[in-house]
Amino acid sequence: MSIRPVKHESLAQPHLEGAGVHLRRAFGFGDPSLTDPFLMFDDFRNEREEDYIRGFPWHPHRGIETITYVLAGTVEHGDSLGNRGTLGAGDVQWMTAGSGIMHQEMPNGDANGRMHGFQLWANLPSSLKMTAPRYQDIKAPDIPVEVDDDGTVARIVSGEFWGKKGPVDGIAAEPSYVDISVPPNRKKTFKIDTYRSAFAYIFAGSGTFRDASKPFGVLVEKEVNGEEIQIRDMSGDRTLVVFDSGDEVTVQAGEEGIRFLLVSGRPIQEPVAWHGPIVMNTREELVQAVNELRNGTFIKASA
Repeated sequence: MSIRPVKHESLAQPHLEGAGVHLRRAFGFGDPSLTDPFLMFDDFRNEREEDYIRGFPWHPHRGIETITYVLAGTVEHGDSLGNRGTLGAGDVQWMTAGSGIMHQEMPNGDANGRMHGFQLWANLPSSLKMTAPRYQDIKAPDIPVEVDDDGTVARIVSGEFWGKKGPVDGIAAEPSYVDISVPPNRKKTFKIDTYRSAFAYIFAGSGTFRDASKPFGVLVEKEVNGEEIQIRDMSGDRTLVVFDSGDEVTVQAGEEGIRFLLVSGRPIQEPVAWHGPIVMNTREELVQAVNELRNGTFIKASA
């Protein structure tokens, strides 16, 4: 077995999206090869209604799949296929935009005004860019929850994990998407297929993922205001950790434990031509998509 070293680590950055939704973007619109087959990851987490209530009005998508996972509040959605619904706490929606879809997502807070969720974009290979759009709406009770002997909890949205299979299937990148909570001060190892791209996104607590350059729990000396201090080298809330190759990921939880998404997928390794919510393989395909939006032929008739 080989532990995956950390290839890249960064904090999600503040960003405005939709009609004025305040969120944090962990990655997106940069070098897509870093996280192939995943294109973008947003953390929308707010406690003030004015920071999210304007939502994401009608907009197009083509050539991708979007994965929305709600932790608090609700998201009302509708699309050009006539689908309507509401995602609540713990629910997941996996949308295959394929040949083209128009949709909207309008968030609402919970009883305390909180809204929290994530959206991940996954690329589609050229052979499926123009496939028929479809939805998978998964309710929280249908997502398997496994608890290990040491108290580690895993919610398995997609893929196989600890012998259980998540309810979302038929996705091009064959992703594994797991919400993991590790108790305080526990060290835990998780297997990941060697040939998959993988990242973790920490959204509660703190911890250290094994890095080949240093041992766990290392005390790092830093100078602050002329004084040398030692601190635990821990990654915390809103940290993206992208892994290099290997077949295991190991994490050491901090004193408050750690909760993170562990996501992996099969790389597509194709050219990416990207314009906003449309992701194709060539510039010519992007131009065609924009022209179709203008002349009203973007949405394709169902077969």
